[in-house]
Amino acid sequence: MDKNQQAIELMKEQKYEEAAQLFNDIIEANPQDPVGYINFGNLLLHINDDERAERFYNRAIELDQNAATAYYGLGNLFYEKQDFSNAQQNFLKAIEIGLEEADVFYLLGMTFFHQEEYKLAIPYLMRATELDPEDTEYLFQYGLSLAQSEHINDAKPIFQHVLELDERHSDAYYNLGVIALYEEELQTALDHFNQTLEVQPEHVLAANAKKQIMQVMNNTDM
Repeated sequence: MDKNQQAIELMKEQKYEEAAQLFNDIIEANPQDPVGYINFGNLLLHINDDERAERFYNRAIELDQNAATAYYGLGNLFYEKQDFSNAQQNFLKAIEIGLEEADVFYLLGMTFFHQEEYKLAIPYLMRATELDPEDTEYLFQYGLSLAQSEHINDAKPIFQHVLELDERHSDAYYNLGVIALYEEELQTALDHFNQTLEVQPEHVLAANAKKQIMQVMNNTDM
């Protein structure tokens, strides 16, 4: 195991001071290698030392303009700050260089999602689900972006697939309930909201939706 891998393992074990010392040794031994700066930047980002993390990522890019993971690190840094414009630029650069990881596409999609640019989020979230089809969070956010973009027929099977992978995903049930309401299927909507509340009894939106449906049904019976 090389020193970079040793330091990464120390990070996983939350031995941050030991990992930092090892990364520092790596950089001192080979100051022209961007990998040490990127890994040290990842450590600094993990412990919320954003200012120093940004400097290390930028140093890596100075050494190698094609250091895709340095741009990815910067994207994460700006994403955590909710600076979605700068996050987008760095994620796009990482992808342009050749970083083909589900997480970078997911986070890029989410930068658009958080700015309510749902249609722009869709292709990136879809790509994330293609690269990692078992990740329920990728699938759910993809489905949600489709629904927010009024692609209801496309969103519905995505939420259903989320539930195939995780039968206790309360928000997937809830959104299927919302779709059923949109389709004017009150009983189906009620069933989904009940399933939501079985999994998450404190789900306020589902509780309110259920209450409204019950009122409509009671008025209809009268």
